Amino acid sequence: MTRPLPEWLPRSIQTVASGYDSRAFLSDLLAGVTVGLVALPLAMAFAIASGLTPQAGIYCAIITGFIISALGGSKFQIGGPTGAFVVVVAGIITRYGVDGLFMCTMMAGVILAVMGLTGTGSAIKYIPRPVIIGFTNGIALVIASTQLKDFFGLTVDVPGEFLGRLGVIVTNLGSASRHSILLGGSTLILLILWSRLVRRVPAYIVALFAGTIGAASLGLDVATIGSRFGGIPSGLPHFQVPMFRPELILTLLSPAFTVAMLGAIESLLSAVVADRMGGDRHNPNTELFAQGVANIVSPLFGGLPATGALARTATNIRSGARSPVAGMLHAVTLLAVLMFGAGLAAYVPLPVLSAILFLVAWNMAEWRESREIFKQTYTDVLVWLVTLTLTVLADLTVAVEVGMAMAALLFIRRVSRTTTVSRVTPEYIEAGRPHILQDKTIPNDVAIFRIHGPFLFGSTDKLHDIAAQAESLPPVVILRCRNMTAVDGTGLSAIEELAEDLRKTGRTLVICGAPAQPAGAMRKAQFHERLGEANICASVQAALDRAAEITSTRRT
Repeated sequence: MTRPLPEWLPRSIQTVASGYDSRAFLSDLLAGVTVGLVALPLAMAFAIASGLTPQAGIYCAIITGFIISALGGSKFQIGGPTGAFVVVVAGIITRYGVDGLFMCTMMAGVILAVMGLTGTGSAIKYIPRPVIIGFTNGIALVIASTQLKDFFGLTVDVPGEFLGRLGVIVTNLGSASRHSILLGGSTLILLILWSRLVRRVPAYIVALFAGTIGAASLGLDVATIGSRFGGIPSGLPHFQVPMFRPELILTLLSPAFTVAMLGAIESLLSAVVADRMGGDRHNPNTELFAQGVANIVSPLFGGLPATGALARTATNIRSGARSPVAGMLHAVTLLAVLMFGAGLAAYVPLPVLSAILFLVAWNMAEWRESREIFKQTYTDVLVWLVTLTLTVLADLTVAVEVGMAMAALLFIRRVSRTTTVSRVTPEYIEAGRPHILQDKTIPNDVAIFRIHGPFLFGSTDKLHDIAAQAESLPPVVILRCRNMTAVDGTGLSAIEELAEDLRKTGRTLVICGAPAQPAGAMRKAQFHERLGEANICASVQAALDRAAEITSTRRT
């Protein structure tokens, strides 16, 4: 009998050891080529938006894409440059130059590798959802603002800060290029319509080729990669050790930590989504170690910081990927394009890349989740608003630090307010009788789980164990919340996610006994509308009665 492989091994090794045949390779080859073509315009666009040459983005996608798939803990994760890094990378280059960026990226890689080796990958759960959504919204707005110049074909210099950039662009709109607006607008419309109507062929590929061919055939006078950067050099990325500046080590610690945390958050969130789409379960610590190694190596070839890319990972799964080999083949595809088709990249118009980044910014902003924030407590809204504002107007590093500090202080305040010391009176004992489980008979078609204590960010992963055993659970699952003293937006999202996971397996979640604060938060978040009024009960007996109704209805 063969012994199971250690969980910390990269998924690529586990895949080969468990049996990998030619059919799986062909599926991975198709997915890898597809994702490679999708990654090409995105890699160039992210590099240009960050203030670097387009080839820096391609180099990053090749090197880090291969390493993250080869060493990572996710079966489907695609790594490379992402929009989340655009703001912080541009800021680092402005202050410390390209050498400072490379140092910062390598320092962030060391931090990520240490996080993976020390088993702190799960610590990312302690970053509250309002902070994540706030800086994601802010990054999206900043990315979109950086693309306005090329979208409108302006030739003026724009400042680096958000309000000044918008002011210069608005002032000079009279000198905008009609050709650039026509091309950029047409590309954006094509992207929106294609992504909604045609799912099998990624919209980014279609937009890149259609926009480039359209601009060349119509003779549009627009800026291109060739006119702006002189094209992209063909051949393998060159190995070169960046200049080391010891005086910047302490100065770069804060931005390096921001890059590391941002990369860890985005990669693990992407891996979680990949698990749900592909029916897998990643190892967060192995994934973070791979991200660390990738970011240490990327600057040695002139590349950007990298992390898991959600859009490319989702495309990978939809294209039929079977293993991490697809991610490695995506990197090989980009390398082939670089070696044999680099000359063609010079014809890619910058308004086309701007339109692509507009759609990327819109998709990454998670505006639907932003609307959900307003259904949560006012403290969640405040943390989100402060993080968003500082990301746009100040600096991403400051935004994350302040957002985390506010969330921590509000967490302490919320917990302290829900902790009480009270005398047990006869009235208290009598009031507790409707909720106790004594003398209650739990039917075979019902399972009861209880939450004890505050259910806030940092504790929500405990519901994952229930979802993991959903197939073995009875038809009705009761979540007893009598001792759940507090809940926040992250906790509510976890409960709703559990209800959805159970619903997919044909099971029903019934909530009972929630005290005043959790009950009020659930009602404000419109839980009753989504879970059903009858499935939120005042007591465990009422929940058992509701379970009896559900099971009797199914039998008939």
